[in-house]
Amino acid sequence: MKEKTLYMIGNAHIDQVWLWQWTEGFQETKATFKSALLRMEEYDDFIFTCSSASSYEWIEKNDFKMFEEIRARIKEGRWVIVGGMWVQPDCNIPSGESFARHILYSQRYFREKFGVIAEVGYNVDSFGHSGSLPQFLNKGGMKAYTFLRPGPHELALPSELFYFRSKDGSKVLTQRIPFEYCSWGKELEMHAKRCADELRFGINKGMCFYGVGNHGGGPTKQNIESIRDLNKKMENVDLKFSSPNEFFDDASKDNFNIPEYTGDLLHHASGCYSAHINIKEWNRRSENKLASSEKFATIADKLGLQNYPCDYKLAWKNVLFNQFHDILAGTSLKEAYDDARDMYGEAISIANRNENYAKQAISWNINIKEEENLKPIVVFNPHGWEVEMPVEIEALVPSNKPFKITDEDGIEIPYQVVQSSAYCNGRGRIVFVAKVPSLGWRLYKLYSQATPSAFPPLNADDIYMENKFHKVLFNDKTGSITSIKDDENREYLSSDGGRCEVMKDYSDTWSHLVRSYRDKEGQFELSSIKLIENGAVRSTIRVSLKYNDSAILKYYTIYRDIPGIYVKMKIDFKEKHRVLKVKYPVNFIHRKGSFGSPYGFVEREMDGEEYPYQNYMDISGTILGEDILGVARTSGFSIINDSKYSIDVLNKEIGFTVLRTPIYAHHDPKVPNDEEDYEYLDLGESSCNYMIYPHKNTLQSENIPKKAWEYNQPLTALFETYHEGNLKCKDSFLKFNNKNLILGAMKRSEDDDGIVIRIYEPFGMEERCEISIPIMDVNYTACFKPCEIKTLKIKDNGEVLECNLIEDEI
Repeated sequence: MKEKTLYMIGNAHIDQVWLWQWTEGFQETKATFKSALLRMEEYDDFIFTCSSASSYEWIEKNDFKMFEEIRARIKEGRWVIVGGMWVQPDCNIPSGESFARHILYSQRYFREKFGVIAEVGYNVDSFGHSGSLPQFLNKGGMKAYTFLRPGPHELALPSELFYFRSKDGSKVLTQRIPFEYCSWGKELEMHAKRCADELRFGINKGMCFYGVGNHGGGPTKQNIESIRDLNKKMENVDLKFSSPNEFFDDASKDNFNIPEYTGDLLHHASGCYSAHINIKEWNRRSENKLASSEKFATIADKLGLQNYPCDYKLAWKNVLFNQFHDILAGTSLKEAYDDARDMYGEAISIANRNENYAKQAISWNINIKEEENLKPIVVFNPHGWEVEMPVEIEALVPSNKPFKITDEDGIEIPYQVVQSSAYCNGRGRIVFVAKVPSLGWRLYKLYSQATPSAFPPLNADDIYMENKFHKVLFNDKTGSITSIKDDENREYLSSDGGRCEVMKDYSDTWSHLVRSYRDKEGQFELSSIKLIENGAVRSTIRVSLKYNDSAILKYYTIYRDIPGIYVKMKIDFKEKHRVLKVKYPVNFIHRKGSFGSPYGFVEREMDGEEYPYQNYMDISGTILGEDILGVARTSGFSIINDSKYSIDVLNKEIGFTVLRTPIYAHHDPKVPNDEEDYEYLDLGESSCNYMIYPHKNTLQSENIPKKAWEYNQPLTALFETYHEGNLKCKDSFLKFNNKNLILGAMKRSEDDDGIVIRIYEPFGMEERCEISIPIMDVNYTACFKPCEIKTLKIKDNGEVLECNLIEDEI
């Protein structure tokens, strides 16, 4: 008997979109699946492995006969389903809720159509893997995971076979497969032998993936014949036609002391987190729109105002498909992004339509008494906690007729009329600060022909603005922020912040083998700086910048009663093979960097390398000088964004990446030719929105993750009229008594027998929470492990069940 076993994994990696559009990927999927079925007829020991529920749905909708053949082979055990996700997604950029939906819709699809679920997570072509993935995999019915990238030259691991562990304690037995996830249509002797050579250090079992891939194809006759012949030649290694399922089952029984690894699996292709700004924006926007929309649709349904819509699954499938690693990474050909735009557009339209129906149904049933000159405004909060933040609404605002705004109890609220999106007389945009209960609504009242109280403007001029939280001073020579102080005059910047720097970048679209962008070519210079808004609610300074033929308009806004500095950038970038970064040097020692990740966070070294992050990044430490005075305390500086995913921190300087301009779908070692024309990513007009949030307490005390959620899903408002109704002017659908926990999602259950809520713990703390839903007569206490994601089903009869991500009771 041979001492070692090489599990030969017949597969066909199919990039559904890459250097081709999805229609070509669709056709190649059919051809590949047909080829695999033919191999099964020809070789009774051949086993085929394939992931991605979306591929199976293509076959179901296009070739029912082939679909039935696949179903039979799955039942036979020779066609093995892996992955448990809609596609092989990018594994850092999607939100936590997106990963939950990948698993929910895919595993339910596999169970409904084939009577099985995937037991092995399978993202062999993805460019990196979030450290929170093991929890998603565990709670999605998967006990193992396999990947290829990053390779050994990019990340040293304690072993190629290890337990991948997330912060909540979840772990999956994981194999980094050697060399390739596919092969070509020739003999496999060299490939199999080098995979066999990896069986060392006490490991006597490993996987060897074979089959033509990327554009599909799958195992060939020559592949299979060469494995049979080679198995006779190899003295110490048994080549076994097998599947990842069998490999992990057998490997888990070995006596080998398998090590653990906790943290992200990086770096490969660092440039994919900043390539193609539009796909990143569409992705974040659709995730947030769908999450918010489902919450209000659930409320309207439970209030008996309208039925829960049936098209959310279609919208989510569009989003999930476009999270395929070569689409969301920005590394596909240009035409693929026309398709992605349309699919995201459909998803966002579904979300917007359903959310509008739900909100208008709710507001129409609020009891609003008739009053002279009253125009009611209803403000909605999509979060599981009370939120106080700015609200903007377009309105008819006659310039010669004063008005005032009050809350539902008649207490007057400061407001400000700012530039409308429509440039005409009688139209304006109103901004005021609203305070709305958790997952609820609140009535505000606009009275026309009423004299408002005199609320003084903020203290501001062309280079200075101040509220009760921050004092912000600009450099009148550069347009950068030269100082940010809090109300105790503590300085948060060590030098000018907000600098827009241009870095040289001749790498390919992925930035293969690039860890950082530090080759500075130049910096945007000041054209003008001017205070353009100042009133009772907010002040805005506009900074105009130029670099060669490129231009940036930056709008810095502070609010009287809200901490943080809001920044909007309008960009016209014309520099090819460049990176645009915004830099903020902080005034801290003993620094610690925290980065948002899918339903979690990760702490990283501040080594200047480009890292993925989600909606926030924070540096916390001690302000320089306070340690000498003996009054040191933890303070911090956060960057909160609405569509960016790439950032670096070198020592104490944050450099978040706004955009890159490589050639579309350029892959090393192909070298561009100066005589040819190319399409470049992200040239021309674009935008970037973010918030600077200096804070004089800890990340947890300030609850930065919640601030990031509020920034990404802001309060929204709509005008109503007066009418009778059975709803209060101010109410909350759901309440937590724990201020740290975050409500990520609320929806109708897939079994249509209640609602599902998803909550996570964002700081690595054990927590206890009482959850109250008065309309359903629900009061439930849940206990959370550090960083735990918890899914609860609240049945229509009020019973509360803890579920996994497939919405099966635990």
